[in-house]
Amino acid sequence: MQKTEFEITSHGTKIYGLKIVPAEIKGAIVLVHGFGEHSGRYFENVVPMLTENGLAVYLYDNFGHGRSGGKRGHCPNYEALMDLLESIIEKARSEFATLPIFLYGHSMGGNLVLNHVLRFENEIKGVIASSPYLRLAFEPPKWKMFIGKFLLHVLPSVTLPSGLDPKGISRIPEEVVKYVKDPLIHDLVSPMFSFPIMDAGEWAIKNAYRLKVPTLLLHGTGDPIIDHKGTEAFHNNSNKTTLNLFEGGYHELHHDICSATMLQTIGNWLRRLL
Repeated sequence: MQKTEFEITSHGTKIYGLKIVPAEIKGAIVLVHGFGEHSGRYFENVVPMLTENGLAVYLYDNFGHGRSGGKRGHCPNYEALMDLLESIIEKARSEFATLPIFLYGHSMGGNLVLNHVLRFENEIKGVIASSPYLRLAFEPPKWKMFIGKFLLHVLPSVTLPSGLDPKGISRIPEEVVKYVKDPLIHDLVSPMFSFPIMDAGEWAIKNAYRLKVPTLLLHGTGDPIIDHKGTEAFHNNSNKTTLNLFEGGYHELHHDICSATMLQTIGNWLRRLL
């Protein structure tokens, strides 16, 4: 197993990345983390499962997240998020030109990988989206939405607490404690980071019929943060998806009670495509 850190600059921001390469390589996968967190939270369980299946893993911290630069919780715009993802894909493709490339996204990352394959022509072999941020599981206060949309036009970079309850990530108390104590996790979000993601989620649901890439969707029915019914709606509008719902599962299935089953499901799906 070989680990190599790398850094790229995207839209004037230094982006932290890490490449993990197994001894036997069958393909490469770009992993995109969720909002407020960072790529390091996938080392314990997700990355080992991917490398055991012969995939070189490319991870990066998005704008304003983890070890990357930028104001915490803010990004230039949605197009910049797409550009950055494409840059990492191109890096993987340049280094493993003859091997299949996969995408893996959790929550916000799920929103990004699904939108990427819907919006752009590419040669992605398959997509994995866990608890993809397509539709919130709750309705934000109307006053908060009103102010947020106003700020999107006048102060798009101002950041405010997201207000999400960390207890919603997992039914395992220890996982919640680790999340809360992680110094690289933040609870800030700007209008430019939040509203375009919401809009892109609804767009993806409506345009899921355009999907050309085999896609595995995973979501917990007890997720209090992102609505699993939005993922179901995406699945029902496409003939390229496989949907796995985990009864009672919370937002971070890879850190939840059902993590072993969830990871096994992904491994089985990958082996059919490799």
